Amino acid sequence: MKIKDILGHKGPKVWAVKVNQKIYEALQIMVNQKIGALLVFDDKGNIAGIISERDIVRGCYLKSKGLGDTLVSELMTRKVITASPDDNINEIMGVMTENRVRHIPVVSAGKLEGIVSIGDVVKALLEDSAHQIRFLKEYMHGSGA
Repeated sequence: MKIKDILGHKGPKVWAVKVNQKIYEALQIMVNQKIGALLVFDDKGNIAGIISERDIVRGCYLKSKGLGDTLVSELMTRKVITASPDDNINEIMGVMTENRVRHIPVVSAGKLEGIVSIGDVVKALLEDSAHQIRFLKEYMHGSGA
């Protein structure tokens, strides 16, 4: 199964903020959309980073005075790991586990195609496994035809 299969079900919608927006604005989007991360774009529309709940929690700890005026650029993860639509989801799961990331933007020919989360990957793997089990049971027991 490929990343493009997940995006085919999930769709290409990506929530994002700009580097110069405040953390509070990022939190508002995350809470309202019930998501755990946002892509961060620079003024030219390029991916500058990713901001996750984990980044914000670390920021709360490190900036005990509060995050009121903190910009997204101060807390975001700058090294963004990306995937291709043709990447195998088992490989992406390994990349996510190894790098301890939960969200990976999907990019093809320099164009953002969507974003996948560890939840999306696990769900796809579970559905694929259930399909394979059902097929094997039918094969072993005959389909009744």
